[in-house]
Amino acid sequence: MKINDALVGAAIAVLGIAILVHIQGYPTIPGQKYGPAIFPGVIAAGLVICGALLIRTGLRSGTPLVTLGAWMRSPRHVANFLFVLGALLFYIVASDWLGFVLTGMLMLIALFWQFGVRLRFAVPVAIVATLLVHMLFYKLMRVPLPWGVLQSVSW
Repeated sequence: MKINDALVGAAIAVLGIAILVHIQGYPTIPGQKYGPAIFPGVIAAGLVICGALLIRTGLRSGTPLVTLGAWMRSPRHVANFLFVLGALLFYIVASDWLGFVLTGMLMLIALFWQFGVRLRFAVPVAIVATLLVHMLFYKLMRVPLPWGVLQSVSW
């Protein structure tokens, strides 16, 4: 997918304007010309200028605003994309109840199956990968992951 520079520039300019509006509420420091809004204001002004330049370049190019990639015309690729989105939604909905370990394993096995990986290879890889990710996040980085139905055997 190709997005015209005019759309990207508009998004950048809107971000810069939003920052400029937001920093108007920053307090001033008595007796000084510069306050806490100066640095974000300079960055925001730069974003607005760069966004305007991108808009000009994009409009002059004459290309369509959005050009779909070749993969968007392939039913298999679109199905894979939607399957990944569905897997992420499944994690959001089910992870508190099932827990990270079970949800992660089910997601990986389903994704491997969708992408054509044989189950005799997909299942062990999904188990090892999920447990490895759990160990890295839960034990090493101390990120609280949900245990769900496995709460009684949490380590």
